[in-house]
Amino acid sequence: MKHDDMLARLIGQAAQDGGDLATLRAIVEESSAIGADRALVRLGLGDEGAQDDIDELRELLGAWRDAKASAWKAAVEWIVRGVLALLLVGIAVRLGVGEMLA
Repeated sequence: MKHDDMLARLIGQAAQDGGDLATLRAIVEESSAIGADRALVRLGLGDEGAQDDIDELRELLGAWRDAKASAWKAAVEWIVRGVLALLLVGIAVRLGVGEMLA
């Protein structure tokens, strides 16, 4: 039974018998399910392949995060190496290693 049909039956029951707590909760639950289905359809995720699409997007996002972390790590390593190389050149100049080699 579709959510729309169930909601119509529940509203009919509430109108006929009065709105007891269980009927009102069921109406809210069915209304929520209908709203969620509509939202998924509007987002383009209402078909059978939606779960596969979401899984692929999660994998892609995970790969992007890994690549971004690796790029930052590599950049920091190169910066540290550059600073250390400049430090060594500065020490060599200070000690006069250039004059010794000439």
